[in-house]
Amino acid sequence: MPTPFRIAFAGTPEFAVPALDALVSAGHEVVGVWTQPDRPAGRGRKLGASPVKRRALALHLPIFQPATFKSAAAQAELESVKPRLMVVAAYGLLLPKAVLAVPEFGCLNIHASLLPRWRGAAPIQRALLAGDAQTGVSIMHMQAGLDTGPVYATRSTPISADDTGGSLHARLAQLGAQLLLQVLAQLPGLKPLAQDVTRATYAAKLTRAEAQLDWTRPAAELARAVRAFNPWPMAWTLYRGEPLRIVKAVAQDAATPAAPGSVLMAGHEGVDVATGRGVLRIIELQAAGGRAMAAADFSRARALAGLRFG
Repeated sequence: MPTPFRIAFAGTPEFAVPALDALVSAGHEVVGVWTQPDRPAGRGRKLGASPVKRRALALHLPIFQPATFKSAAAQAELESVKPRLMVVAAYGLLLPKAVLAVPEFGCLNIHASLLPRWRGAAPIQRALLAGDAQTGVSIMHMQAGLDTGPVYATRSTPISADDTGGSLHARLAQLGAQLLLQVLAQLPGLKPLAQDVTRATYAAKLTRAEAQLDWTRPAAELARAVRAFNPWPMAWTLYRGEPLRIVKAVAQDAATPAAPGSVLMAGHEGVDVATGRGVLRIIELQAAGGRAMAAADFSRARALAGLRFG
C-alpha cells in the first residue's frame, strides 16, 4: 500500500462524503475535517449540520467550522494539525493563498467536470443544460484562481438521456472518490498538467429564477432544463398564478401553431405543452403545497386543455 498521507479534508455537501469515506477506508490519516458552519434548515429553521459534518461525527474525526478562512485564527487551526496535503470537495468557502501554502503537497480539489470545461459553482447542471454528451471529474492542484490549477487526472462518464442533476451528482461523487485515491497512490511523483485556458467555460451558480421555464425556447432545451434542475431548484412554470414544478418531461418533435405555453393535450401519457419549437410532454409534476405526482393524475381533476402556462 502507498504511504498514507496526513490529510486535512474540506467539504460540505453530500457530494464530498464519498471522498471522505474513501480516504478513511484507504488508511489515510484525516487529521481534521473543515466544513461550513451549521445553517438554518427545514420549516422550523433550526440549525442543521452539513452532510460532511454528520459523517465526520460518525467517524470521530476532529471538526472545524470557520465562517471564513481569511482570519488568522482559522489559518492557525489548519497549521496546528500539520497536514501534508489538503483535499477539497465542494467546500464552498474561498481558500486564500496563505491556506493553499500550508500543506507540503498543497491542496487537491475534486471538481465535477472535465476541466477546463465548466469551471465554477454548478458544473453538473451546466453540462446538462448545454446538452454535453459527457462529463466527468477532475483532480486539480488548487491555485488562487477559480478552478484554474493544473490537473492530475480526469475520469469521464457519458450523460444519458434520462440523467438528472441528482443522478449525475451521485455518480460523479463516487467517481471523484475513486479517482482521488488513484492520484494519491501516485504522489508525489505524479505531475499535473496545465489547463488549456482557450477551452475554459464558466458554470455560474444556479438560481430559482432561471429555473422558470421560458416556453418560447425549443422543447429540447426545456427538457434538458427539467433534468438539470432536478432536484434543485426544480424547473417550474405558472399555473393559475401559482408555481407548478415540472419534475419529469420529454421533448416531442412535433410542429404546432399554438402559442408557446399552451396546453395541447392532457391524457394518460402526460400533458403536452407547445414551445418555441416542438412540444414538451410533462410526465411528472408538483403543485404548490402538494406532492409530486404523475401529470396524468394531476390533469384528471382539472380542465387543462387550452390553458396557457407561464
